[in-house]
Parts: sequence; structure tokens; C-alpha cells
Amino acid sequence: MKDLKIYIFLVSALMVVYLVMQYNRPKTIDWTQTLNNNDKIPFGTYILFNRLHDIFPKANVQTYREPAYNVISDHGDVHGVYIIICEDANINEYDYNKLQKYVKAGNDVFIAASRFGPYIGKMLKIQTSADLFVLNDHDHPVRFLNKNIDTAEYYNIDKKIDNGYFIKLDTTKALMLGENGDHRANFIKYNMGKGNIYFNASPMLFTNYALLQPKGAKYAAIALSNLKPTGNVFWDEYYTQGRSGEESMMRVFLRNPMLKSAFYIALFSLLIFVLYEIKRRQRIIPIIEPLNNTAVDFAKVVGHVYYEQRDNHNIAQKKMVYFLEFVRTQHYLKTNQLDDDFTHALAQKSGMELPLVQKLIWQFISIRNGQQVSDKELIELNRNIEQFYTQSS
Repeated sequence: MKDLKIYIFLVSALMVVYLVMQYNRPKTIDWTQTLNNNDKIPFGTYILFNRLHDIFPKANVQTYREPAYNVISDHGDVHGVYIIICEDANINEYDYNKLQKYVKAGNDVFIAASRFGPYIGKMLKIQTSADLFVLNDHDHPVRFLNKNIDTAEYYNIDKKIDNGYFIKLDTTKALMLGENGDHRANFIKYNMGKGNIYFNASPMLFTNYALLQPKGAKYAAIALSNLKPTGNVFWDEYYTQGRSGEESMMRVFLRNPMLKSAFYIALFSLLIFVLYEIKRRQRIIPIIEPLNNTAVDFAKVVGHVYYEQRDNHNIAQKKMVYFLEFVRTQHYLKTNQLDDDFTHALAQKSGMELPLVQKLIWQFISIRNGQQVSDKELIELNRNIEQFYTQSS
């Protein structure tokens, strides 16, 4: 008990020291590319989401964690702008068809992603790729191609972010709105009915890190200003956070660095405690010898007794009794009369050859008549009975 108290004290002291060190250490910057509107980390979209009213004054901004098909089916009669900013916008056939009808009705859809999925690529004949910016490298800036905007102004980001662009594009249907320094389109527009759908291959230009820089904030504002003024903005969270209700408690728990550290410390301490207790408290399990099987010895003793008495007729009679009991229980035949009908019925049910069955029945009749049984006849009877047991079905 004293050892257990010492162990608990040491573990508690170590946990307190670790937590104090974790609390006081400088917080590292999380460069995870979440594009989540709730994340204030560099590559979240918290700033853009909370500054949408600068571009859409008095607009009703609503968030949805459902596929576009569900959102538009529930709110399709409400005109507005649908915004999707994520890493991988894998839009399927049903969502795309719903978005297309939504756009043709006079609404705008803005999708900024590194990948747009195979279905959109097939329908609109677009395909994206990306280079990687290096620190303080301005060889791949971006600019707008709208004549109403200064097309000579370039927008640079000095951190490692994807420089996405379109490597495949149907120029007969798509209008280029922006390009990078290599003159590769990164911002395009498709006109569909009364509305437009916009594709931007550089979603990282809309993150917190980009918007905290003057050039980045200006780029995002100009890009979104292409959308029609509206009173409703639908902000998609489905492609960054998943469907509502799918997030488990453990996933939320492990997302927080401090809670994650505390969880692993507790789990590791519990493992050490279990191993320690197993080592200290497990007693030696005594070896229990199995009981001896005396049935074989008993059979040998009985066999020796019969052998010494040399009463072959008694042995043969007992073997006959056991055999006939076997016939009654296994083949459901009456053994009162050992005649030809019984012999044929037994041969048919057991699947044995008729001569062997006839020989057995003849031997049983002889035993019932009280005739003497020699050693040779007893051995032959035993062999025939064993053959019947082995070969009968």
C-alpha cells in the first residue's frame, strides 16, 4: 500500500510539472490548412467569414454543414450567393445539377478550392494543379484581368501556400478573370442562365494569413466583389467540417492541444499503473495435475478377469447384447427375432454387405442356442462386429 501511494504521488507531481511547463511555453503557430471559418490559425478563414458584411452590407449570412443539394432544396426559393472555400470541393453529380439550376435562376456561386472533383472536371472540362511558394519568393504573383481594375497590379503572398492554377480549361465557355505570373488562369467564370459560377484555384488567398496583409485583403475583396449584391449569403461548412452531427466528442477533445496532451498523459499513466500492479500483485498460479484416467486401467483389469476364466460364451453373449442394443438405438430395429427379415432390414439400413450381416446373425443364433464358443470363433465374432461398427453408415 505504501508503494502505491508513492507511485500516485510521483505521477501526480510529474503531471503538475508537465502542465505548468506546457502552460508557460511559447505557443507554436499551427500552419494546418483547415480553411475553417471558425479557425483563427493562419490558414483558417475566420477573418473572411466575419468580414463578409464589408462586401455584402446588411446581408443575412447563414452557414450550412450539408451538401449543396440539401441546402438548395430547402432554401432554393431564396436568392443569394453561395460561397464554398475548401481544399477539396469534390462536388458530385446531384450537387452540381442543383447548383447549376440555382445559378440559372439568377444566383451566383463562388467556389475556391485546390481541386474541384472529377464530375465538375468532366462537365466543365477543367483541371487544376499547384506550385508551392517559397519564403519571400514573388516569382508567382497573381493579378486580375478585368479591364475595370488595374491589371498591372500584382498580389503577392510571402508564405508557403499553394499557387493553384488551371492546367485544363475550356476557353470557349470560361471567362478568365485572373492569372498568375506565368499567365496561367487561376480565377475563371462560367455564365449559366441569369447567374454565374466562379472558380478560384487558389483558396489559400482567402485565409487569415493572406487577409492580414494589405495585398491579400485587397485581392479577396476584389475577387468577391464580382458577385452580385445580395441580401443572403450561404456559407458552406460541409467541405471543411463535414456533415453536422458527424463530429464525435473524442474528435473535439483531441483537437485542443492541451486536452490532447492531458488525454495522452492520463492514458500513459494508466498503462504504467496497470503494468506495475500486474508485476507487484500477481501471485504464482499453482500447477494442478490433471486427474488420471482410470477407465483404461479398469478395462484392462476386467479383461484379465475374463481372460483368466476362459468363459468365451459369456463374453460372446455380452458382445451380442451390446451389438443388438446398438442396432436398436442407431437403426431403430426390433431385435426380438433374428430372422431373414431382420437380416435384410439391418443390411439395408446399415449399408453393410448382406453376407457379413448374415454371418453375424448366424453367430448370434448359435450363441443364443448355448453352443460353445472357441477362441477362434470369439476372435472372428469380435472382428465382424468391429467391421460392422467401422463401416456401417
